[in-house]
Amino acid sequence: MKKYAIVFAVLGALGAIALVQAAFTVQQTERAIVLQLGKPVAGPLGPGLHFKLPFVQNAMFFDSRILDYDAQPAEILTKDKKNMVVDNYTRWRIVDPLEFYRTLRTVPSAQARLDDIIYSELRAALGRYTLIEIVAEKRGEIMQEVTGKANKLVAEFGIEVIDVRIKRTDLPSENEQAIFGRMRAERERQAKRYRSEGQEEAAKIRAQADKKRTILIAEAKRQAEVLRGEGDAEAIRIFAGALKKAPDFYDFQRSLEAYRKAMSNGTTYVLTPDDPFLKYMK
Repeated sequence: MKKYAIVFAVLGALGAIALVQAAFTVQQTERAIVLQLGKPVAGPLGPGLHFKLPFVQNAMFFDSRILDYDAQPAEILTKDKKNMVVDNYTRWRIVDPLEFYRTLRTVPSAQARLDDIIYSELRAALGRYTLIEIVAEKRGEIMQEVTGKANKLVAEFGIEVIDVRIKRTDLPSENEQAIFGRMRAERERQAKRYRSEGQEEAAKIRAQADKKRTILIAEAKRQAEVLRGEGDAEAIRIFAGALKKAPDFYDFQRSLEAYRKAMSNGTTYVLTPDDPFLKYMK
């Protein structure tokens, strides 16, 4: 009996070890394939409990989430013959683990392949646009074009390119100063032209204003002369009317005005008592 118990215990232990070796779990964020002697024999397997042959087969797991690949910056020539340093990143994922294992096997191999394809497409796409279009005007359109073409090329590897983005664009250090110098000279030339046009326009406006001012002053003087003449005529008419109605009073009033004007400046006059000027002072 003791001998049978030992045999059953050994068989039980071997069975437990075989069960542990045969069962494996695939997580929600993973996909798996089963390999036998290095060759895939089953898969892709989704999340859950799965079994394989113990000791003969092994499971290989792959991340099913979207992955990021940050490429090293590289120089690219634009349509207007400008060298620029492009730093990009790619979001991608494994959609067919079996094809991925047969063609690339590992994530670093996939990143190296992505690096070649993405930069090849970037060079082809950016070479059709100028520096200004790449930086400011056509950036989104270029990225969509590169993403679409790269996605077709990587489909045979069991992966999918979700998005390609340019993270940063710089000018090579040896060209930076020269390009900045040309840009500064261009801005200075434009500023000089704008300043000259502004001065010309200011001269025109100033001449028009002076012309209007001269016309307004001349018109005002003319109107003043007309009003002054009308006032003088009215005064003469009033004086003439007063002279007709009361000639003595008019003569007296005019004499008082003459006294006021003659004696207000401190001048000394020597007159005879019968001088007509002193008629109303006797």
